[in-house]
Amino acid sequence: MRRQLFHFVDRLSRQEKKLCLALVDMLLAPIAYLVAWILLYEALPTGAIFQHFWPVAITLLALAAVGTIALRMPNIKLNAYETSGILRTGVMALLVTLSFSAVVAASNLSFPRLGIILFGLIFFLLAVGARFALLHMLLWILRAGKQRQRVLIYGAGRTGMQLLAALRTHNTIRPVAFIDDNPALLSMSVGGLTIYGSDRIADLTKRFDADRVLLAMPSIPGMKLVKIARKLQAMGLMVMSVPSFAQLVGVEQLVDTLAPVDPEKFLGRAQLEPSMPFASEAYRGKTVLVTGAGGSVGTALCQQLLAAKPACIVLFEISEIALYTIERMLTKLMSGTETRVVAVLGSVTDSRVVRMTMKQHQVDIVFHAAAYKHVPLVEANPIAGLANNVLGTRTLADAAIETGVEKFVLISTDKAVRPTNIMGASKRLAELVIQDLAKRSKCTHFSMVRFGNVLGSSGSVIPLFKAQIANGEPITLTHEDVTRFFMTIAEAAGLVLLAGSFSDGGGGGDVFVLDMGEPVKIRDLARQMIEEAGLTVRDAEHPNGDIPILVTGLRPGEKLHEELLIGERLLKTPHPKILRAQEQSLTELQMASALRALRAAVAIGDADAARNVVVAFADGYHLEEQFAAAQ
Repeated sequence: MRRQLFHFVDRLSRQEKKLCLALVDMLLAPIAYLVAWILLYEALPTGAIFQHFWPVAITLLALAAVGTIALRMPNIKLNAYETSGILRTGVMALLVTLSFSAVVAASNLSFPRLGIILFGLIFFLLAVGARFALLHMLLWILRAGKQRQRVLIYGAGRTGMQLLAALRTHNTIRPVAFIDDNPALLSMSVGGLTIYGSDRIADLTKRFDADRVLLAMPSIPGMKLVKIARKLQAMGLMVMSVPSFAQLVGVEQLVDTLAPVDPEKFLGRAQLEPSMPFASEAYRGKTVLVTGAGGSVGTALCQQLLAAKPACIVLFEISEIALYTIERMLTKLMSGTETRVVAVLGSVTDSRVVRMTMKQHQVDIVFHAAAYKHVPLVEANPIAGLANNVLGTRTLADAAIETGVEKFVLISTDKAVRPTNIMGASKRLAELVIQDLAKRSKCTHFSMVRFGNVLGSSGSVIPLFKAQIANGEPITLTHEDVTRFFMTIAEAAGLVLLAGSFSDGGGGGDVFVLDMGEPVKIRDLARQMIEEAGLTVRDAEHPNGDIPILVTGLRPGEKLHEELLIGERLLKTPHPKILRAQEQSLTELQMASALRALRAAVAIGDADAARNVVVAFADGYHLEEQFAAAQ
């Protein structure tokens, strides 16, 4: 029978369900009158009394129909019938009672005022009770057609109780018990469910046939939540989380509840203004080409460029997905502006594509951000790193001169200063390429920008540390004393734009650096990030901490401390925090010899010959000595 009722209810349309609720309200009015008469006269009505009952019943049916339709009572869903619905039911009962009182006064019906008041109260109670009874009956019927999932709620606090209240009327989920780690709550009952300790979970899952646990503890640190979840998952249970009550169970899987990391907190100095005061006129109405446009710095550079109102931004990128992402982003940002965006898929080592792009779009300014920058990967793949970072820079710069580009800005790194790895050496050779061309170029002004580490960029320590903290893994540190200079992505992009706006036309070869203050100790950064996540460092002094810091040893070619300048000659610029350095370069003959040797090594894939070029021409390169000393 229960299953037959389920099929009957399941086939009812929304309008048919509303009609049923309206009929219930209508039928309850004469029933309330009959009950009021019995209570008033303390006797059951006789046959003679029933002759007078039918006209009254028909009148009450009509009054109740008008009241329930006027107040839209059938529109209130049964599973949403709470305080506001009860208040509306009270208003309906009052209207029907007042209307009935007026009918009694205007007719020859004999019914005392006390009886009318009693009728109103009974009608109100029956209407409210009927809806709750219908709700539980409907849930009983619906559960015949669906299997209810039995769940444990981990956390008997406010969120757990709210979650239990929300699931009371759920037709597919049934809470069976609370779990809590507070000893004071054990064996107590909340909302009809007993609270058990976490040591009873295995027994409870067998006892109640539950295979899912709902975490209702949004206030505890994210790492502790992850630990609890992993413990439960190891027991073969499905774990779902409620970080806030707005995020109801089942909507999404366990999420990372760590607060978003703000890179600016870890600079160790005051940040430069988000909108650096560069000369917008330097880019207004110009066509600007950005290589590596889909990278972290390239993306920020393009975003800041839009404020200068260039005529066109040419996005040059080797990664298809990165190019698609930045083009889509800029297309939205440039809505309502006159700036055009052109996406070009290609490599800076492809001279045909580079020259064709610059010529076709009549490029005025080039920002060269494309480079392989991950130290261990480039160390393991020296041919690819040197070909892209050195020969690609020369290809791009030659095309810039040939097509009449006005300004060319190379984005370099502090790892180029007395390099100890192939990546840093490749960027130093790229700088030497630009310095060499700057001395001989008559139309294109060349300059360079040297960065420290960019916080939050792809491959930087902050995303790595954040992922390790979120996964409950130890933070890996290469050396206890390793330090780095840091800048934000916004500062990096602003510095590039400043370097381009400071150029005078003709000559060049200057290196622009940011006054980055004191270097940041990476161990302090790791500790700060752990504490920002609401956790503690696990070490000898704090064995019960959450996250340990594991020292793995310096990687091949990695420095303990980075530098920003090769020489000591620093000049001021229009911006007080931007410095300009004039550094020595190779002669034209030396540069030609270096490029010729490097091209030959790349052509045959001779990594040893390529390293010999680095040793001979990248001034300050001393990999083995530095690495050995650090050990």
